[in-house]
Amino acid sequence: MEVSNLHTLTGLGFTAGVLPANCPSRTVLDHVTSKWGVLVLIALSQQPLRWGELRRTIEGISEKMLASTLRTLEADGLVLREAQPTIPPRVDYSLTALGRELSDRLLPLMGWIADNADEIVARPQRAQ
Repeated sequence: MEVSNLHTLTGLGFTAGVLPANCPSRTVLDHVTSKWGVLVLIALSQQPLRWGELRRTIEGISEKMLASTLRTLEADGLVLREAQPTIPPRVDYSLTALGRELSDRLLPLMGWIADNADEIVARPQRAQ
């Protein structure tokens, strides 16, 4: 790595050219870029959704993983959970301002992935 690149990478979690193990960005990266975390954020980027709507929108997610992912994203301040005092109870999930800012950055990445997924998946897998 060139010394001139160190300055520009410092704001991206690099410290003196190293990505430290105890950097808080690792925790956020783990939460945000988990498969389910990204899919929940993308689903909520379109509109607020109820639990069942999220389950139907994100095919293949288990109830346990959806609950866990929503709790994590809510604790991180990315998702807002609003319980309505109705019978039966109604809970809506939406993005916070921080979650909206994040989803605005994720959408171009998801577009790139959608455009290139077929080609990447079709490549022969090499033994590791």
